[in-house]
Amino acid sequence: MSNAFYQVPKAVNEPVLSYAPGSPERASLQATIAEMKAQQVEIPLTIGGKKIKEGSKVSMHPPHEIKHTLGHYWKAKAEHVHQAIDAAMAAKPAWENMAWQDRAAIFLKAADLISGPYRDKLNASAMLCQSKNVFQAEIDIVAELADFFRFNVQYMTEIYSQQPESSPGIWNRLEYRPLEGFIFALTPFNFASIAGNLPSAPALMGNTVVWKPAGTQVYSAAVIMEIFEEAGLPDGVINFLPVSGPTAGDIIFSHPDFGGLHFTGSTGVFQHMWKTIGQNISKYKSYPRIVGETGGKDFVIAHPSANAQQVSTALSRGAFEYQGQKCSAASRAYIPKSMWKEVHEGLKKDLGSFKMGIPDDFSNFINAVIDEKAFDSISGYIANAKKDDDVEVIIGGNYDKSEGYFIEPTVLLAKNPQYITMCEEIFGPVLTIYVYEDEQYEETLELLDKTSPYALTGAVFAKDRSILNLTFDKLRHAAGNFYLNDKPTGAVVGQQPFGGARASGTNDKAGSVLNLYRWVSPRTIKENFVPPKDYRYPFLG
Repeated sequence: MSNAFYQVPKAVNEPVLSYAPGSPERASLQATIAEMKAQQVEIPLTIGGKKIKEGSKVSMHPPHEIKHTLGHYWKAKAEHVHQAIDAAMAAKPAWENMAWQDRAAIFLKAADLISGPYRDKLNASAMLCQSKNVFQAEIDIVAELADFFRFNVQYMTEIYSQQPESSPGIWNRLEYRPLEGFIFALTPFNFASIAGNLPSAPALMGNTVVWKPAGTQVYSAAVIMEIFEEAGLPDGVINFLPVSGPTAGDIIFSHPDFGGLHFTGSTGVFQHMWKTIGQNISKYKSYPRIVGETGGKDFVIAHPSANAQQVSTALSRGAFEYQGQKCSAASRAYIPKSMWKEVHEGLKKDLGSFKMGIPDDFSNFINAVIDEKAFDSISGYIANAKKDDDVEVIIGGNYDKSEGYFIEPTVLLAKNPQYITMCEEIFGPVLTIYVYEDEQYEETLELLDKTSPYALTGAVFAKDRSILNLTFDKLRHAAGNFYLNDKPTGAVVGQQPFGGARASGTNDKAGSVLNLYRWVSPRTIKENFVPPKDYRYPFLG
């Protein structure tokens, strides 16, 4: 029985380890990678706490070593989707009635498991199945995922503490109920932290979840599910269901208990799901919450007053870390003519020093893209650019998939600012640059704002404060995460809440209290201590 107002430990960001040569964490992780590569795993469905090995068996391979097999996972069928929904609904009464501090304790423990005994296993899983170098793995599946759990617990207590005023003789209260029904969490391949946060954020607030991880990320997602169980999450609260999107969607979006969607993925898929939900709206017990972070065509614009070396470094990191497979990756840049030569030289020097290969070799900065479908799509843009008069391949442009899905970091110089790679999301290591006349900065801002339907991240480089202010105002709606003199990637939980608008999503800001508000349905409670016994008001006297 609770008899105190508990204070949760203050959330602080998880430190990122260096993995420098000779460091103990480097040696420990390298041993874990070797151990995990030497064995094949079999990943079952997890429905209501039961491990189910049914459906079809799918092999898993590192994108950088496609001939190596990491193991297999079981891909669910339609009957398993029904079972997962039933399990989520069966677990809901006990879970939503569990004391908030007990739900908090589960995810605080999960965070400590991530930063402690599971650190190597998580990093190794992301490096092997998502082809992340050690730094990209560490900031994602360890630091950011632990941050999500710890900060979300803190945000939950902030929400619960928001209570209304009460007049004499009255006690007014707000109860923050979970949503009615179950939540469908549909998670992407590129960030394991997102894959862990999308089901856990609604669950923390008392909801139960059907979780569909991306097929190319099942290997590391299964480790996250293992951590949930180790932390004490009750059976059925989060149900782990690798399944095809259409199979899941046909059942889930027609179910009367569908209560909400937590999604990160492509704009097209999100819009299709939103349309389907709208068409089925009369079937649901309540209006579902729809939360999504989708595509981006993220920009960097440099003013002539900017430092050219800072701009080129921001592009080298912002465009090519994790092979450009970040929703926030710099994909288009606008550089003034007076600065272009120096920026170009800086990019050539940086990209020329990039080493590309398998993540096991910690000296490799660039690894493989996620799968053959991505490889073919990205390389198709490059192949077309080589034949097009409106653009020039000025750095890189090579690709090979004989051993793994490797694409050389590529820079295109567009003569036409509306060239396709300035407008469409590529989601790979391709940066397109447009060089503008110095005196046309304001016109270029207008061009930038109208070129893409997306509005996720963007960056401006300038020394002149008035220019920063001008750009800030002109591009007010062009990016949900806006960076002044910094690359447009690397948002940190608790520091830069992440999300964009326009075609980039609902901007519900993962990593902030705003996201958690989406998973509750408040109930106002008014208690009158001495109710009146006469209907007459004084004015009737």
